[in-house]
Amino acid sequence: MKITEIKSYNDLQEKIKGTKQAYVLIYKKGSDLSECAVSNIRESSKENKDLELFTVNVAEVRDIHGKYSITSAPTLISFENGEFRNTYKGCNDKSYYKSVFENLVFIAASTEGKPQKRVTVYSTPTCSWCNTLKTHLRKNGIRFTDIDVSKDQRAAEELVKKSGQQGVPQTDINGQIIVGFDRDRINRLLEIEA
Repeated sequence: MKITEIKSYNDLQEKIKGTKQAYVLIYKKGSDLSECAVSNIRESSKENKDLELFTVNVAEVRDIHGKYSITSAPTLISFENGEFRNTYKGCNDKSYYKSVFENLVFIAASTEGKPQKRVTVYSTPTCSWCNTLKTHLRKNGIRFTDIDVSKDQRAAEELVKKSGQQGVPQTDINGQIIVGFDRDRINRLLEIEA
C-alpha cells in the first residue's frame, strides 16, 4: 500500500483516472483529529497492497474540498472508477477504516448492461438485522455503501430527516428509504430474483 500526497484538484483527477477504487484523506497537518485519522488509516490499510490511497493537506491545497462539499477535516473520500462515491468524516478506529476498505472493495458487475442503482445501508456494528441485510446484498452481487451511524453523528441526523426513524438498518435505494430488513421490497427495488 502506497500513500501519495495530492497537490491540486487536477493532480487528483489525473491520479484517480483509471483506478477501480481510490481513497483520498483530506486532513489538516498538525490537527489531533487529522493525525489520528492518518495513523488509523495507515494501520488499517497495511495488508491491502492494491489500495490506492491519497492524502490532501488542506493547509496547502485549497481547490479540492470545495469540489466535494467537504467542510471538515479529516474526511476520507472514496472513488470508484474515477467517480466520487462517499465520504467518511472524523477520526475513526482502525477496524472501521478496515471495514470501509473491505466493503468498498466489493464490486459487483452490472447485469445485462443495466447500471446498478445507488444503494446506501445505514447500520451499526451491533445490529444483527444490519448484518443480515448486508449479507443478503453481497450474496446477490449488489454493490453498496455502508455507513455506521454509531460513529457518524451527521449521517445519523440526516437519516432521521430522510425517514423520520432512528432505527437501523435503513437502506437508501436511489432515494427510496426502506426501514428495517424488508427483503421483498429490497428485492423488488433491486430486481433481485428470489
